[in-house]
Amino acid sequence: MRAKTVGDVGERRLIALIRAAFPARGRNVLLGIGDDAAVIRPGRAPAILTKDLLVENVDFYRSRHPAYYVGRKSLAVNLSDIAAMGGTPLYTLLGLGWPGDLPLLWARNFLRGFRDAAEDSHTELIGGDISRAREIVISVTAIGEARSIVRRGGAKPGDGIFVSGTLGDAALGLALMERGAVLGRSRVRNAVLKAFLDPQPQIGLGRELARGRIASSMIDLSDGLSVDLRHICEESGTGAEIDLQAIPFSAGMRAYGGDRTLDFALHGGEDFQLLFTVPPERAKADLLKAAAGRFALTCIGRIRKDKGVFGIDAAGRRAPIAARGYEHFKA
Repeated sequence: MRAKTVGDVGERRLIALIRAAFPARGRNVLLGIGDDAAVIRPGRAPAILTKDLLVENVDFYRSRHPAYYVGRKSLAVNLSDIAAMGGTPLYTLLGLGWPGDLPLLWARNFLRGFRDAAEDSHTELIGGDISRAREIVISVTAIGEARSIVRRGGAKPGDGIFVSGTLGDAALGLALMERGAVLGRSRVRNAVLKAFLDPQPQIGLGRELARGRIASSMIDLSDGLSVDLRHICEESGTGAEIDLQAIPFSAGMRAYGGDRTLDFALHGGEDFQLLFTVPPERAKADLLKAAAGRFALTCIGRIRKDKGVFGIDAAGRRAPIAARGYEHFKA
């Protein structure tokens, strides 16, 4: 009888399946998948470690989210954390909780997506664990390195506030999916849907901002601008002021965002773009100009001495921006 679910295959064969999907081993991996633990040879730069957890029916829905993109995204959200520190990802550990009746096809497609994301980022899976669970649980640990690390807490009054890419697309993509939208022939709509399904961690930009000592603080936009900017302000002991007219929007947002456009951009989350601050003397430097020539960067505001996060509208009115991004355990 041909195996159709992960329960039919069993733990040992599942591990063999994972091991076969990730056969490569870099020269600094002394022991990879197959032993009690992985063994690596540390590099010369400081190590960066991060972990993210994706839970079925909380972070994704099996009925709506293709397994391939769940695999890619489960790695991407970790790589985005390393990008926000100015680092280069190197290795990952993968923990899986899978129901016994999970279709084997779903498992294979998930692993294919994870593998493709790892290959795109030159990241190597070196170990992990697998267990039975009532719903799908995905735990990923990523390990990277950086010679120059950018923290959240370095912003100073007068620093410019910059973002990469466009904002709100992932939240809009999720909203469209919840209304039944699927990937199809429309490039504009596909771009919005993929912003949610397949976010692209800004590793190259983060590394460039760190190596050139351009950014004074940095964070990835995972919970939404209104929340993540507060993280920078709280860690830096500052406030911030945003020009709402300067927030960059995509063609998809202009086509489908409607009267929720600004709400998606401020509070949507999961864009996994970079939010960073730049001191005035570095804002006009050649290094930032060079980065702006390779990446889509927009200055959207300033760090202020007085606490709080404020927005300025087209009429010049200044009003506080509430923190309404995503937060676990919040009703």
